[in-house]
Amino acid sequence: MTIQDILLIGDPRLYEISEPVKKEEVKELEPIVAQLGQVIKEFRATYGAGRAIAAPQLGIMKRLIVLNIDEPVAIINPVIRDYSKEQFAMWDDCMSFPNLLVKVRRHQSCTMTFKDLSWEDQVWELEGDLSELMQHEYDHLNGILATMRAVDDQSLRWRT
Repeated sequence: MTIQDILLIGDPRLYEISEPVKKEEVKELEPIVAQLGQVIKEFRATYGAGRAIAAPQLGIMKRLIVLNIDEPVAIINPVIRDYSKEQFAMWDDCMSFPNLLVKVRRHQSCTMTFKDLSWEDQVWELEGDLSELMQHEYDHLNGILATMRAVDDQSLRWRT
């Protein structure tokens, strides 16, 4: 997989709800997680941005997010809850529309529960940038793109 394999806005698969990962599928995910981690690094080298990717962005219709800041971390079957009332507006970008920015509102904090590659339960209390990032990737698992969350009809701009 390379950045050329990333599905671009308009591809109907990006608007589908992904299927949960089953415990017996976890071993099959290990090479996929490594590949998604490499795609993030390649995207970052090309566009100067990119910290995480949702599996559906590469046509893998499973509830899997890979976060790659220092090394790939698998986030399997995440659930986000306990959204804060406080929100902030920001210009969001996406690997599925790499040069387009979308002004969205995201919750300042939230709680994310998920399984790791050992099928252990994890709970992350997220704030700020990481909260925003995981909300963005979680939306991908539900067939929602940032463009669908635009603040208004003038909340799109090209990256300069």
